[in-house]
Amino acid sequence: MKRNKILTEEQVLSGYVEQINEALREQLAYPSCLQDEVIDAMRYSLLDAGKRLRGVLVLEFGRLCGAPEQAALTLACAVEMVHAYSLIHDDLPCMDNDDFRRGKPSCHKQFGEATALLAGDALLTLAFETATAAKLEPAQTVAAVSALAKAAGVLGMVGGQVIDLASEGKQVPIETLDTLYARKTGALLRVSAYLGCLAGNADAQFFARADAYAKACGLAFQITDDILDVVGDEKKLGKPIGSDQENEKTTYVTLFGLEGARQKAADLLVEAQDQVAAIPGGIFLLWLADRILNRDH
Repeated sequence: MKRNKILTEEQVLSGYVEQINEALREQLAYPSCLQDEVIDAMRYSLLDAGKRLRGVLVLEFGRLCGAPEQAALTLACAVEMVHAYSLIHDDLPCMDNDDFRRGKPSCHKQFGEATALLAGDALLTLAFETATAAKLEPAQTVAAVSALAKAAGVLGMVGGQVIDLASEGKQVPIETLDTLYARKTGALLRVSAYLGCLAGNADAQFFARADAYAKACGLAFQITDDILDVVGDEKKLGKPIGSDQENEKTTYVTLFGLEGARQKAADLLVEAQDQVAAIPGGIFLLWLADRILNRDH
């Protein structure tokens, strides 16, 4: 996103979100067909929904590295599709069995379990189709698709969900919890930063700083979710609180208490900000890390 005038960080974020939402609407602008129901379910779960944090990371790191704007936007859309797919599947009765997402019925409650399952499958496959359409060099495109696949796969989000399901009703050690969070939440945030850097041909040092920033933000994001599940506002969250306790899940709050969890998240914020403090033009990333920690939804 070109910045020809001084904008507040909030305006920058809003601009990025608007860009991503418009591009996603274009991606799902299918003509009427026999598959309308599943396309409607895809739109229901993907369009004009969520914080777009992952897509925003692609765009901002891409901007800092001088990436072609349209290429970065295309990759941002691909990441958001993977994220939306994961939420649809996470909410299914066989997974977390959640009836609400972002203040409205979960996809399977609105369209039925079979259609929701297929909508998630369709968004995941569309993500890779979309990523290949980014106008990058062939080697960059291959690297982008490979990285996105790994982040979504058995060593990424799928692996995190497996650990999450296996941990229900058990007191698991912090090492297991950190691995769960690194895969289920952190992997997609880290690949988002990676894709922005990749599109801009960043150097190795910049890649390393971006990855460390996204890794710290990912864990801080999940710890904040743990905290909000205890003290959050259901109306702002768009879903009931207390689900972790109901499902007997180990969280940072159950292990360290509210204040201990808050302190760990605050430490991670400092760690993330340290990684980007020296990057010219990196003030938005400093602000974004703070927003991740100090959010109410």
